[in-house]
Amino acid sequence: MSQAANRPDDHDTAPRPTARTGRVAIKPFAGLIEAVVVDEPVTFSFPGSVSRTSAMAGWTWIYRDLCSDIIAADDVLEGRLTPTALEPLLPQIMTRIKEGLSVADASPDSRMRLRAMLGSDEARDALPVMLAALRARHLLAKAQAFGKAVNTIGDDNALGVALQSMPLQDPPLAALLFHAAMGQVINPTRLVTTIIKLSGNANETSVARNGFGPLVDAMLAHAQNQLHLLQPGGAFADVDLICRALERFHRLVRALTGYMEFERGSRWAQVLAALTKQVSERIEPRLREVVPDINFALRRGREGSIDRLDNDRILAAINGVYLLATVRECRDSMALNATFDQAWGQSAEALEMHLQRNLDLLRANPADQVVGARIDAAIKMAEVRFNPEYAETLRRARASAERRV
Repeated sequence: MSQAANRPDDHDTAPRPTARTGRVAIKPFAGLIEAVVVDEPVTFSFPGSVSRTSAMAGWTWIYRDLCSDIIAADDVLEGRLTPTALEPLLPQIMTRIKEGLSVADASPDSRMRLRAMLGSDEARDALPVMLAALRARHLLAKAQAFGKAVNTIGDDNALGVALQSMPLQDPPLAALLFHAAMGQVINPTRLVTTIIKLSGNANETSVARNGFGPLVDAMLAHAQNQLHLLQPGGAFADVDLICRALERFHRLVRALTGYMEFERGSRWAQVLAALTKQVSERIEPRLREVVPDINFALRRGREGSIDRLDNDRILAAINGVYLLATVRECRDSMALNATFDQAWGQSAEALEMHLQRNLDLLRANPADQVVGARIDAAIKMAEVRFNPEYAETLRRARASAERRV
């Protein structure tokens, strides 16, 4: 993807670092097309979605340059522009967008000026998608409701009828609606098995020929949209969010690779391979830290030094074990077998060793609160790494050690 070009400050799409804008998370078009906006990194573009960077670039061009007489920039930057307030202005806004694009396409120089104002080729290419999303804004809400309804349809034939009610003969519109709907679908596998039945074949050519290509694109776009959530760095990373993103990625990818037949070298196959690689590269460094974090968190201070509890290390170790357990459930969608196997085996050895050592220390000194806290943390990790029954056995051993005189 091309890098954003240098451009004047009045076309900067990022909120300015002032107290005014620092309090507000600006959404393109006051959130009216949020259902089809995806977050970076966006290695692969899909016709049913637009990256947040491109959407913000387009929105900034619109409210600052095209529509500054009807949209107050301060209202946008301070979060006062609501969907209700924007709605009556949209017919005029969309007319100006089309006119602006027509003027920009009139000559090579005007096309270059628009691209410079937007900051990238991607932002320019996204403008028609944003315009289509604005036209379909009421349908996007219905598509989200459709996605929620899919979760409650128990009969496969009824699900097939529902899918065929989508505008399959209008691929650009279908792409937007399938993307909006997919964000609400809990079990994407049912969608894949249903479109295979409707297509009469599991190969990608048959699925695309029957109009369901936009659905596959939507699943891949949502899988890619988990990447920005996979930032497992630091003791205070939101491990629950990371684990949910991994589980979502796994459900989407396994729904496709487990049932569809992809042609070698096809675009869909290349996207799947690249996303698998990207997710694995983000998670692998953290897996390598799991065992060192366990060791640092649970070992006693050196002889002669004051034994203190390292709460940051303990939190990092617990988070690492939770992440390790999630990777175990999702490993079929990642390329982490060797790294995972090593971390999985060594984490068990480390936990058992430290549990035994700390229990021995607690038996020798039942009043040692630091050792007791380490054992409690280790038991939490053991419950995740092994099973609740083993953790309960450890709790009884801890209680027994405290009762010793």
